[in-house]
Amino acid sequence: MKELQLKYGCNPNQKPSRIYVADGSDLPIQVLNGKPGYINFMDAFNGWQLVKELKKATGYPAATSFKHVSPAGAAIGLPLSETLAKIYWVDDLGELSLLASAYARARGADRMSSFGDFIALSDVCDTDTARLIKREVSDGVIAPGYEPEALEILKQKKKGNYNIIQIDEDYTPAALEHKEVYGITFEQGRNELNIGEDFFDNIVTENKELTKEAKIDLAISMITLKYTQSNSVCYVKGGQAIGIGAGQQSRIHCTRLAGQKADNWYLRQSPKVMGLEFLPSIGRADRDNAIDLYIGEDYMDVLAEGEWQKIFVRKPEVFTREEKRAWLDQMTDVALGSDAFFPFGDNIERAHRSGVKYIAQPGGSVRDDNVIEVCNKYGIVMSFTGIRLFHH
Repeated sequence: MKELQLKYGCNPNQKPSRIYVADGSDLPIQVLNGKPGYINFMDAFNGWQLVKELKKATGYPAATSFKHVSPAGAAIGLPLSETLAKIYWVDDLGELSLLASAYARARGADRMSSFGDFIALSDVCDTDTARLIKREVSDGVIAPGYEPEALEILKQKKKGNYNIIQIDEDYTPAALEHKEVYGITFEQGRNELNIGEDFFDNIVTENKELTKEAKIDLAISMITLKYTQSNSVCYVKGGQAIGIGAGQQSRIHCTRLAGQKADNWYLRQSPKVMGLEFLPSIGRADRDNAIDLYIGEDYMDVLAEGEWQKIFVRKPEVFTREEKRAWLDQMTDVALGSDAFFPFGDNIERAHRSGVKYIAQPGGSVRDDNVIEVCNKYGIVMSFTGIRLFHH
C-alpha cells in the first residue's frame, strides 16, 4: 500500500488528508481494524518509536499511552506489586504477562490523562494485554503483531471500530525528515541518538553512586522525553514514568506539573486512598476522577452537601495537607530527566520535594554551579549528558 487516505487532518475542516512515504515506497503498516485518523497516526508513530527504543535500551517489553502527540505514560514490563495492581484497577485480572504489566504501568501512572489514549506496544500483543486494553477507553493500538485471540478480543471494542495497526518492526525511515509549516518545508536529520549504558557517565555532583536500577530509570526518562513535546520533564520510578510535564514554555512549570503528577501517583498508594470504598456502580474512570478530587485541595468544596453519597459507600475522612506531606516524604529514589538544561536551582528544590535522587540533564546553563550546589545540598546524583532532546 503506497498511501492511505484519511477522513481529515487535525480538524474536520482540514481536507484532503493522507499518509504516504515520500520516496514512493510502501507504507510500513497494515490497518487490521478501524479507520485511524491523522492524530491517531501521529500518536501511533511517535509511540512506536518510543517503545522500540525502550526495549532496545532495557531488554524489557515496553508500552506507552499517548495523547495529543505526547506520552501520558511509558513503562517497561516489570511485575506489578499488589499495591500497584490495585491502584491501576487490574488486581482482578490475576498475574499479567510482562507486556500487559508494561501497559498497566503506562496507563496507570496518569489515568486521567490516558483516558482515550493511543497505545504503542514493543512486542506482539498477547491475550493478557488485549483483555486489559479491551476494558479501557482507548482510541487504538499499534504493535508489531497480534496473537489471533488477542486480535479478536480487540476487534470487539468500539462496536467493531477499534483502531488496530500492525507495523513492520524492521522498517527503517529515511535519514532526513521533512515538515511543512505555512507552505515552507523544514528538513533535518532524524534524531537517531542512542541512549546506551555510558550515556550517564558524566556525573558532576559530589554523590556519584548511580545504581543499575537508577540508570534504567534515567534511560526511560530520556527516551520518553525524546518523544514528548518540549519543554518537557519526566519523573521515573521502578521502571515507569510517574509524572510527565510536556509542552510548557517555562522549565520550572514543567518540573512542577510533572512533580504534581508524580505526587498524585504516590498519594494513590496511601492508606487513606487505598481504603476508599466506592459504590459498585462507579466505574474506573469515575473512580479516577473522584480520587483526583480527594487528594486535591478542593476536596471538601467539591464533595460537600452529601455529594459523596453518589460515589462512596461511606464518607471519606479528610486527607489533610499535613498527612499528604508526611506520606510524600516517604517517596524516595525517583529519577528525573529534562530535555534541556535547568536554568535555576528552583527546579532541583521542587524535584527534591517529590523524592528525586537521580537527575539527568544536558547541562550548559550559566547557572550550572548553582544547580549542582542545590543537588549537593540534598545528596542528589546528577549527570550532564551534553545532549538536548527537544521534540516539536
